Amino acid sequence: MTRERIISAQSANPAEDAFSQSLRPQRLNEMVGQQRVIEKLTIAIEAARARREPMEHVLLDGPPGLGKTTLAHVIANEMGGTNIRVTSGPSLAKQSDLLTILTQLDTGDVLFIDEIHRLPKIVEEFLYPAMEDFRVDFTIEGGLSGRVVNFALKPFTLIGATTRAGLLSAAMRDRFGHHLHLDFYGTDDLTTILIRSADKLGVPALDGSLARIAGRSRGTPRVANRLLKRVRDYAQVRADGTLSPQVVEKALDIQQVDADGLDELDRAFLKALIDIYSGGPAGIEALAATMGQERDTLEDVVEPYLLQIGFVIRTRQGRQATQAAYDHLGIAKPTTRTPEDTPREETLF
Repeated sequence: MTRERIISAQSANPAEDAFSQSLRPQRLNEMVGQQRVIEKLTIAIEAARARREPMEHVLLDGPPGLGKTTLAHVIANEMGGTNIRVTSGPSLAKQSDLLTILTQLDTGDVLFIDEIHRLPKIVEEFLYPAMEDFRVDFTIEGGLSGRVVNFALKPFTLIGATTRAGLLSAAMRDRFGHHLHLDFYGTDDLTTILIRSADKLGVPALDGSLARIAGRSRGTPRVANRLLKRVRDYAQVRADGTLSPQVVEKALDIQQVDADGLDELDRAFLKALIDIYSGGPAGIEALAATMGQERDTLEDVVEPYLLQIGFVIRTRQGRQATQAAYDHLGIAKPTTRTPEDTPREETLF
């Protein structure tokens, strides 16, 4: 069992969700970063309001922790304070689960389905006519006595969120009017987000302290706010409650989060790749066995960020460490001799 990682972009628990909710922006003009996405949404929302009709369905994709759920709530607020129903793909196991929600939606309401790529196929196909024609056909009972009942739905907006857009079927993707991709945030945007979060939490911070947290947040607002909580706790217990660059450094050193946002599991991955497999290439199964970790943990939790910052590359033969990884760990990269570098014996005639 893998212990909770402070720098994981996944939500940790309901308590953290409630904490994050209190820090989320409520309107588009409060959003930081993702400028192209915000501009497209602004135009789409204003057009829908002018026509007095629900906004087209929206698909949000991108890594976890970037604000897909936040955007869903913001869209609902911008559409005039319409109600939003929140659910997830795995929780909709049967057609009846979805039918219950759909029939309760009022005109203009928002249905937000997180992890929409995990919808069962039968539920996904049941959703198609709801998205296109605002109706569903539901089979009552089964066998020869079964009958199909048509339910008319009130026009609504479906917002789907996914971290794996490639797993969505083409039929599902094509039914969304807007497909918006969220990118990782830059340090400046994360610093702005942390300034707002610190203000809402009543945490005093000196110049440069929040930027240091932002630099270790892996481009993810959820991670940034989580690190802010840990640093705040340290400042209250070991300092005077004020965040300073020195306090931030000491607090994050305790959390074992280094200057590039890597934690001990990230570093263990790199060290195994370099020390055991001479920098690679090495297969993911071999790395998982060496580290005593699950393959899914390495592929879904560790690798994405290491690939993003260029510490690891994928080849047909497996994972390979880059020069940047060696530099980060302070390890000299061994020189490899190519056939061209190998001395050739001179032929005497």
